Amino acid sequence: MSDRPTSRPSPARQFCGRTRREFLWESGGGFTALALTGLLGDAFFARQTVAADGLRPFANPLAPRRPHYKPTMYALDNKTIAVKTFGRGGHKSQGRIVGPKYPFKQYGQCGKWVSDVFPRVGTCVDDIAFLHSMYAESPIHGSAMLMMNSGRILSGHPCLGSWVTYGLGSLNENLPGFVVMLDKTGGPISGPKNWSSGYMPAAYQATVIRADGVPIHDLTPAAGVTPAAQRRLLDRLREKNQDHLAARADNSELAARIASYELAFKMQRHAPEAVDFSRETPQTLSLYGIDEPRTADFGRKCLLARRLVERGVRFIQIYSGGAHNDDNWDAHTDIVKNHSKHAGATDKPIAGLLKDLKQRGLLDSTLIVWGGEFGRQPTAEYAQGTGRDHNSYGFTMWLAGGGIKGGVSVGTTDELGSAAVQDRFHVKQLHATVLHQLGLNPNKLAYFYGGLDQKLVGVEGAEPIRQVIA
Repeated sequence: MSDRPTSRPSPARQFCGRTRREFLWESGGGFTALALTGLLGDAFFARQTVAADGLRPFANPLAPRRPHYKPTMYALDNKTIAVKTFGRGGHKSQGRIVGPKYPFKQYGQCGKWVSDVFPRVGTCVDDIAFLHSMYAESPIHGSAMLMMNSGRILSGHPCLGSWVTYGLGSLNENLPGFVVMLDKTGGPISGPKNWSSGYMPAAYQATVIRADGVPIHDLTPAAGVTPAAQRRLLDRLREKNQDHLAARADNSELAARIASYELAFKMQRHAPEAVDFSRETPQTLSLYGIDEPRTADFGRKCLLARRLVERGVRFIQIYSGGAHNDDNWDAHTDIVKNHSKHAGATDKPIAGLLKDLKQRGLLDSTLIVWGGEFGRQPTAEYAQGTGRDHNSYGFTMWLAGGGIKGGVSVGTTDELGSAAVQDRFHVKQLHATVLHQLGLNPNKLAYFYGGLDQKLVGVEGAEPIRQVIA
């Protein structure tokens, strides 16, 4: 096993950093100058052929640019055109366009265009960096989920949360270092493989918890058992387990199970407090949408994520959607019905989490990453309806906090939104960015296995996405 890398001072905690702030004071003269520049564009700038250095060709800084959404797609709705796609339906060379089903509007000082399906997230765009040119290898759920979580399309490799806890350890010995919360409909495709520690010791795998009811099953002591009696029992059990482990020192599953008894004992006292929302104000509960049936479930998960961050949990992962088809974001038949359901359940809680972290000063030390394993094609999957097939050629994810620039958008897809074309970013570059922002060198964080120094970003390495780092 290679040595752990040295982390930077006060590394950010992953789930959800500091966005650089610039104060701009604009006088009336500034606005006048902008208006005058617009009027002079054709008459003055067109005559200038070189830049100020006298060498490079002059480029008008106010030349028209394409917006970061696809307004021409409205006019193409329901028209069959030539476009290369690859999803669960295989490779196709043409398809019927499914135009945008929601209007877009601009938000924030950055003027970001956001769909009306995410109106509250839209109010947070000045704290968000959008990656519009993500791509990956697989358009199939199972392997794409593994790629997004572990950097490989095959199972058996540690997930991102495991790499982070391996590299940084845990800040709280009374709670798990890596936590996963699942959708109420069930877990994602590929199941526990998505939060597995793979070939690493099992201590680095996630603990699944719930944001309501019983957070962790089988954690409550048996009736009549006092803490002192339980402590004596665990001490004796540990002695016997250590004797059993001595002859099986390479069995990390056994070692992790033994360690889990101690963690469970500590969690009996600390976990109930972490999930107790009774001290949260009505205003906070409303901010997350916990007072509304539609948003209550995901809102509780987001609020619990904030509380776990406050208590030193290193890595928190929340799933929106589970099982299959319309139980998750897999809009194969009716994109309006599907996205209205899932966006409607998550929009307010996500915005609430961002705003709550920011007002508490926690956004400075917490990195949020939002996205799925791939996007959707611009074309219909079937002859009828508005469902779209999977698309790994080009899709969007976003980051906020943890030293990420706010109010920026990088990368583009083609005019149809079918494939990433400018500043293309592979999933491994996203992973490299996360590790970098947490104080880890993505190309040095390694675990020796199978004769190689294995890395989340692969033995070939990957660079962070510098355009979004403050």
